[in-house]
Amino acid sequence: MSERLHTRGSRSRTETDETESEQTDETLNCPECGGNVINDEEHGESVCADCGLVVEADSVDRGPEWRAFDSREKDEKSRVGAPTTNTMHDKGLSTNIDWRDKDAYGRSLGARQRQKMQRLRKWNERFRTRDSKERNLKQALGEIDRMASAQGLPDNVRETASVIYRRALDEDLLPGRSIEGVSTSCVYAAARMAGVPRSLDEIADVSRVEKAEIARTYRYVVRELKLEVKPADPEQYVPRFASDLELSEESEMRAKSLLRNAKEKGVHSGKSPVGLAAAAVYAAALLTNEKTTQAAVSEVADISEVTIRNRYHELLEAEDGLVA
Repeated sequence: MSERLHTRGSRSRTETDETESEQTDETLNCPECGGNVINDEEHGESVCADCGLVVEADSVDRGPEWRAFDSREKDEKSRVGAPTTNTMHDKGLSTNIDWRDKDAYGRSLGARQRQKMQRLRKWNERFRTRDSKERNLKQALGEIDRMASAQGLPDNVRETASVIYRRALDEDLLPGRSIEGVSTSCVYAAARMAGVPRSLDEIADVSRVEKAEIARTYRYVVRELKLEVKPADPEQYVPRFASDLELSEESEMRAKSLLRNAKEKGVHSGKSPVGLAAAAVYAAALLTNEKTTQAAVSEVADISEVTIRNRYHELLEAEDGLVA
């Protein structure tokens, strides 16, 4: 009896294996030519090796987005939920309680439940900022996020600015300086380090401190933290100015060419990079027969028309074969 059961079980397992192998064979065959289908993990596609037909596209990678080379790294990087971020004072590891008094189905909570949620929010907020250092960090990172949003800066700039501020706080650079001043200087430094610089005037427009304090605090933070911030390159401002003025790619390339020539002739020495970039964009627009005015460039670059005119003549004098 037991032998018969064993035989019957073996047959059913064999039949199941055969069915699975047949299904696998079907999925691995090209519907067009019957050739072998291979997985292109780099592009997320299943492609026929014989005729090149893309059988499946945009396949989902269900693995982690990180790589680990040993068990220790795997344990450190393995996680559940959203990734940690330096833009939040607790790195995103704490609980957030929504301010809306509604349940998961969107229904309003009763009076007792609302009171309970209010108490939970209060205690949750107290636990999230347990000491003055965390309260300082929360306020500063909020300021960094606000200013970066106002200037349209990408997420990597916000992360870098947050890391710089954390370093300044750890090295006790804040006594005698305002939180707003240090956070603004961190945004200014991070933007320059990422190659998407903003002028001091632009940063001052969205900051709650004066331009002079931003410049002074920026120099102090860069010196004390030994940040490697290269001098601003006028060419880095050109794409943004050209985009705001709706100029063509030809004008943008011409403006960059004017600036490169000016650097070779040494015209840029001692000049504001914003002024040079604005003048180059204006000159390039005229040279490519595109309509723009000094007033429009002045508004976009946040610099005076007099400066644009002066730099404009210098750029054209530096350009070979052109006379101001």
